[in-house]
Formats: sequence, C-alpha cells, structure tokens
Amino acid sequence: MNTEKNFKKTIIITGGAGYIGSIVTKTLLQNNYKVICIDNLRYGDKGIINLYTNPNFTFKNIDITNHDVITNIFDETKDCYAVIHLAAIVGDPACKLEPVLAENINLTSSINLLEKSVQSSIEKFIFASTCSNYGKMTNRDGYVDETTPLAPLSLYSELKVKVENYILNEITKSEGFSPTCLRFATVFGISPRMRFDLTVNEFTKEIAMGNKLVVFGEQFWRPYCHVTDFSSAILNVLSQPKEKTAYQVYNVGNTQENYTKQMIVEYLKKLEPNLNVEYVSKNEDPRDYKVNFDKINKELGFRISKTVFQGMSEIFFKVRNGYFGNVNDQIYYNTPYNSES
Repeated sequence: MNTEKNFKKTIIITGGAGYIGSIVTKTLLQNNYKVICIDNLRYGDKGIINLYTNPNFTFKNIDITNHDVITNIFDETKDCYAVIHLAAIVGDPACKLEPVLAENINLTSSINLLEKSVQSSIEKFIFASTCSNYGKMTNRDGYVDETTPLAPLSLYSELKVKVENYILNEITKSEGFSPTCLRFATVFGISPRMRFDLTVNEFTKEIAMGNKLVVFGEQFWRPYCHVTDFSSAILNVLSQPKEKTAYQVYNVGNTQENYTKQMIVEYLKKLEPNLNVEYVSKNEDPRDYKVNFDKINKELGFRISKTVFQGMSEIFFKVRNGYFGNVNDQIYYNTPYNSES
C-alpha cells in the first residue's frame, strides 16, 4: 500500500484495457492511485469491465492517434503524476499486417504522448519497450544486457528502438522529468484480457486441448516473464525516487527464465506426459537472444513472482476446465486467428 504522501496521485495509462494494461490498471487502483485509462478497445473491455464503478477510475475510449483529444486530456488533468505508455500495435505479426498504422501508433503517437508529458510537467513517463530490440546474439554462450548494441529485426522492434532513442537522446533532459524505458521479456500468463498468440500461452493451450503441437525453430532462445510481474516492475519504477530511474533502461525479467522452445515443451511434458509434438526445422529465424536481468534486480530490487512452469500450469488447468470458453475465439488473438504471420 502506498504511503500517505503518494495517496491518490493520478496516473494516465494508455492501453489500460489490454493484456498487460488491464492488470496494471487494477494494480494501480489497489495501490490507491487515481487512474485515467486511455484505450480504443480494439480488443474489447473485458479486462476493465469490473473497474467502471471505481470512483478512482476514469475511462477514455479514444485512440492515441487522436492528438487533439490527447492534448485535451492532459490540459484537463492538472494533478497527473505519471504516464504509463503501453498502447501499441503489439508484436511482429500484427505490425507486419498493419505497418502504416503501427508506425502511426507505435512511433508518431508515442512521441506526441512523450512531448505532451514534458509540456504538462509530468514527473514520470514509463515506456513499454521490448527485449526483441536485441535481435540476435553474437555469442550463443553469452547474454545480452542494457549495454548491448541494439539490432532490431522487425518493424515492431525498429519502432520501439526509435522511441527509446528519442527518449534517451533527443529530448532535452531536465531534472523535473523522469522517463524510463522497460524492455520487457516475452510475456506469458493469465490476464483478464487473455491472449493465446504468445508462445507459452499458445503451446500450453494446444496441449491442454489435446491437440498436436507443431514447433518451429525449437533451438532459438528467448527470455520469458509473467504478465503480473510486468505490472510489478511498473509499480516498482513508480515508487522509486525520480532521479534514480530518470533516462534509464531496464530489462524486465529474470536471468534464469531464458528458454528455448524445446525446453518449454519439456516443461509441458510434466503436465501432459503423452503430448503429441512435431518439431519443424527452422534455421532462418534471426531473433535469438538470452537476456541478463541483473540491473533491475540490483538497482531496483525487482524480483519475479512466477516462473514459466508456474504460469503454464495455471493456464493448462484453466483451459482443461473450460474457463476461457472457446479458446479459438478471435478475441484471444492480436491478428486474425490462423492467419499467415
């Protein structure tokens, strides 16, 4: 619980009804923040439907590409402490499907939001970036960290890198403004706005449904982090002295939670020993990286609360028990289900 000093500070969150955002929004309210949630409800409002009656929750059904309306929100919100920017066209396939929209939202409107935050004397700005910015390791036996040169290999990561660069190198730095870039690991886990187009979630869903699991490129490395731990990392940054996190970049995850797809399948065998899996050779995937997360651990004291196996266990039993209804419903996917990525 926040101290009285932080009681009922106002936070603007974009994408607050989404897979990550719905958990962050709820957690902010539980920690006595007032929340202004901006979301165009591209994927519905199931993630926030239980929050509408909360007196500290204000919902704005708008798109962040509507810059005039964004300006009005900032002008009307005189006591805003921080902006948490999650809204985006998320993931390589979704950005590939709608590249013009992705650039408008993920780059142009992100920079507009940042500039409005500076002009409005917002103290903290938290930008949701991605570990996919690292692209491919030069040393498969080593790890990348926040000092590693970035090598984005998709439109999604290219746009994230451009916004990071704008935050860290192009805006005029001031003592009163504290922007922080969080490079999230590959996310998994149960959320009010559930997704089944994420590796761990998808694999677990297929096995729980008794389907054959087809795995492409089982040898490539990725780091993974539970969606609730993303929320914890954001709350952690909000609670820090602003000079400590100003113009900083943090990888969000745990160094022990780097896995290949084959390692994930081995975990799944603990839940379903008779699973049916086919490996399809894929040598051209350029993304291959193991990430070190020591910085956020040592500097901010961040710790994860759930491992990949714990998260997939929860998903497995909920899918098996019909908790999600039709797991192939389009609402669970960011791109048209079964479309080519």
